[in-house]
Amino acid sequence: MGATVCRAITDDPDLELVAAVDPSYEGLDVRQVTGVDTPGLRVGGSGDALLDARAEVAVDFTRVEGARENAAWCAANGVHAVIGTSGFEQRDFDDMRKRFTKSNCLVAPNFAIGAVLMMRFAELAAPWFDTAEIIEFHHESKIDAPSGTAVSTAERMAAASTEWLDDPTQKVVYDGARGGSGPAGIRVHAVRMRGAVASQEVILGTTGQTLTVRHDTVDRSSFMPGVVLACKRIAEHEGVTVGLDAFLGLT
Repeated sequence: MGATVCRAITDDPDLELVAAVDPSYEGLDVRQVTGVDTPGLRVGGSGDALLDARAEVAVDFTRVEGARENAAWCAANGVHAVIGTSGFEQRDFDDMRKRFTKSNCLVAPNFAIGAVLMMRFAELAAPWFDTAEIIEFHHESKIDAPSGTAVSTAERMAAASTEWLDDPTQKVVYDGARGGSGPAGIRVHAVRMRGAVASQEVILGTTGQTLTVRHDTVDRSSFMPGVVLACKRIAEHEGVTVGLDAFLGLT
């Protein structure tokens, strides 16, 4: 993902890639690691590379353990943070809001603009239906389940309506067959499968009808328009923002 982000930043005429940080590749030419033609730019091993380059925005697609530290570093050094890492808890957001006083932070469960719209459509539909299930599909290397997108979708749907029917299941043959019970009892199913990238469908049902809202990511490049947009607009959104909606004018 980091290499894809570097290419997207380089390809946009309004942005400039000034630093890349990865302790595993410290000292290597960025061209070797990302394929991006940035002569003389070498991969740094710490945040010092960002400071030396006077970076204004840092993009983080790591694991939540590292992202917590990276966010704290950005806040302390006045660097805007655009974070696509999933797995944060409410206590993490509370901590970020205390820290980000000199710069801003965006944490988005999904940067694909179609996925953001999918979540919004499901939220709008929720009050008109009384049953719903979420099925998310990801590649075999994703370590958390359900995905941040699925969690955010369930939370937003539950907040939009309090009238949901109880699960009628009385006998479960295989443990977990009904998925996980999310907020308001909305069932969430996580599929991990080689060949998949990221997809999610929300199925809503009520008397005599169902509605399915689905988004498919077939390539990681789908996240890049959202990342580029976030880098350009992060300075306009004070403090900590969760979700790309505000950057799209959906809130």
